[in-house]
Amino acid sequence: MLQITGVSRRFGDVMALSKVSLEIRQGEFFALLGPSGCGKTTLLRILAGFEFPDSGTVTLDGADLLGQAAHRRPVNLMFQSYALFPHMTVAKNVAYGLEREKLPRTEIRERVAEVLEKVGLNAMATRKPQQLSGGQRQRVALARAIVKRPRVLLLDEPLSALDKKVRAEMQLELKRLQNEVGITFVVVTHDQEEAMSLADRIAVFNAGRVEQVDAPVELYERPRTPFVAGFVGAGNLFPGTVRAGGLSCEGLGVLPGVSDLAEGASALLAVRPERIGLAGEDASARGEGVLRGKVADVSFYGGVSHISVLVAGHPTPILVATQGATQVEVGSSVALTWAPEDGVLIPQ
Repeated sequence: MLQITGVSRRFGDVMALSKVSLEIRQGEFFALLGPSGCGKTTLLRILAGFEFPDSGTVTLDGADLLGQAAHRRPVNLMFQSYALFPHMTVAKNVAYGLEREKLPRTEIRERVAEVLEKVGLNAMATRKPQQLSGGQRQRVALARAIVKRPRVLLLDEPLSALDKKVRAEMQLELKRLQNEVGITFVVVTHDQEEAMSLADRIAVFNAGRVEQVDAPVELYERPRTPFVAGFVGAGNLFPGTVRAGGLSCEGLGVLPGVSDLAEGASALLAVRPERIGLAGEDASARGEGVLRGKVADVSFYGGVSHISVLVAGHPTPILVATQGATQVEVGSSVALTWAPEDGVLIPQ
């Protein structure tokens, strides 16, 4: 539905976007994920009509979107700050855009009541924004954005102002609402967990370029670039040379992995912490496992234990994740192992 082709934007010496091309489907929840300053908000502002690209095209259902004024586009942007009118009630805030379009009062009332019902704020229609919690204000901003029934709803860091518990609730709420209203959502976030839990597909940005576009599971399990492997989720990265059966790493030997890269090519081996098996001191003493090392730290995160293991010849600790509390103690010797299919080889 939304076709972005070769979009570039420069601010002085800074290349905010460099030949970005994306396709966003009808009814999709699409996330733009990346660190601060990678260009994702610039792209969102171009879609909204607040910025114009130096080159490239953007079409909606085949029609040129860039040629339309911001207020004429079937696109709505929900700001990070919510930008609610403090002197207006919840109902008035939601109705504002419809009133500006001079729609009949009965239709405005019906549409406002319908959307407040969807976001669960019917009982608070007469309150002012300062009488609401952060999560409730977020719902008002969302209601105001969807009441105009845009084809595309753009959300800029929509949950960043909320605390952890409310954020988790609103993630579920956003997904439910998007399924219910059937609007295409494009969300900008630097929070990997948020993107992974909300989006149907994610575009990972880095320095104005798109590194990879994929479904959350594929993005996590099969990163295609070193940046994606390091940015999306925790991971263990080993540099080396491709050999039969895996990657040859200096000081570590050949580590198991699967790829179609040519032998002799420079590559990184990425292994997720939960894919690494842990065996005790007796296995380490017998020389078993892919790698052997000493436990440097153990942390418990309510359901998951993170174990850092120092391995001779590797500059950083290797992270292992196990379910529940672990019996492994700091200072003990352990053997690490993983299946070849759990090692992903990425070209350097």
